[in-house]
Amino acid sequence: AKGVLNEKGVPYTFVDITSGMAPLKRFLKLRDNRPEFDPVKERGAVGLPCFVIDKEEIVFELPEDLDEFLPDSDTDSQDETTE
Repeated sequence: AKGVLNEKGVPYTFVDITSGMAPLKRFLKLRDNRPEFDPVKERGAVGLPCFVIDKEEIVFELPEDLDEFLPDSDTDSQDETTE
């Protein structure tokens, strides 16, 4: 996913949850409290990678059209990628 975002020039903040307790706790708080993770947990999956869009929406796959996330687009969206 990072390669695709880089290739398309989409700005994002990558969070490595294995880099320390703070990023891991941040991810677990999302996973434990957001309904988007319910189907993921039911399958026994972790929910990575996940993409937090505009601090509101969580998706687990990149949309096919990433143009809306480009800096020159009409929106100032930034993806946060968590792995």
